[in-house]
Amino acid sequence: MMQPFTPLGCVWQFGAAIVATICFAVAFQAPRRHFLSCGLTGAVGWLVYILCTAAGLTPPAATLVAALPLTGLARFFAIAHKAPITLFLLCGIFPLVPGAGIYYTAYYLLQGEQALFAAKGVETLKVAVALALGIAIVCSIPLPRSVSRHQYRGPKKG
Repeated sequence: MMQPFTPLGCVWQFGAAIVATICFAVAFQAPRRHFLSCGLTGAVGWLVYILCTAAGLTPPAATLVAALPLTGLARFFAIAHKAPITLFLLCGIFPLVPGAGIYYTAYYLLQGEQALFAAKGVETLKVAVALALGIAIVCSIPLPRSVSRHQYRGPKKG
């Protein structure tokens, strides 16, 4: 059951998302100097997600909306830090990945609950597609001419 929406709850969840995303960045072996940026990317995505669900959006729709600023922030940090976007994107989507949905889909399959398996599987697939679609939409927006390839991809090697 969903907890009632409170501003203090949003602050706590924002902080928890920063910590969780930084922990994932540590496990992902991201460079230490990028930890805070990774944490902020994940926390912004999570904050948008909880605000959207509190506004009444379905989980797939909320995931799509949350993936847009999350990916935009990942692109910003990639340019600012001269690092690959995947560093910030992979760590940042951690709070939005439908891990519990995947677990319950497999659980219902193993328990022989076909109706619950199908319902949870379709919902999980919708969330995963929404996440991928949100990332694709933002990454398909061209960068301004003021951002050179050198700034975005880092210096050429060799």
